[in-house]
Amino acid sequence: MTLIRRSSPFSELISLRQAMDRMADDWWMRPRDAFPSEEHSLALDVRSTDDTYEVEAALPGMKPEDVNISVLGDTLSISGSMREEQSRDDEGYTYREIRRGSFSRTVTLPTTVKADAATATFENGMLHLSIPKAEEAKPRQIQIKATAAR
Repeated sequence: MTLIRRSSPFSELISLRQAMDRMADDWWMRPRDAFPSEEHSLALDVRSTDDTYEVEAALPGMKPEDVNISVLGDTLSISGSMREEQSRDDEGYTYREIRRGSFSRTVTLPTTVKADAATATFENGMLHLSIPKAEEAKPRQIQIKATAAR
């Protein structure tokens, strides 16, 4: 018989708690997996420069006319829908991971923007947005004035 030394009688309870925490984190971080629906969230990359916010979204298989973009104040909304060209039944699929249906994403940008000067391009399934920051949101350089020593 082999003796196993345990450092704490609660170590197994701690590992159970960690497993439960990990499971809860997975559920909260990816709730759409727990509740499948026809609407999906859109993944975005948002990069801030001194003058603009640069936004990228991957929309493979989409057409520009099927995508709606709006900016109101500091809120950016992108939505649309991918329609299936033909109807298919679910029989015979081993995996069915390609998302079809509508999508939407609304994000609040950190500062106000000039919505009327925003530009959007769509190339090879990638949406690129350039949204200029409002003048009051741009960084300003402050000059230090030297004072004469007394």
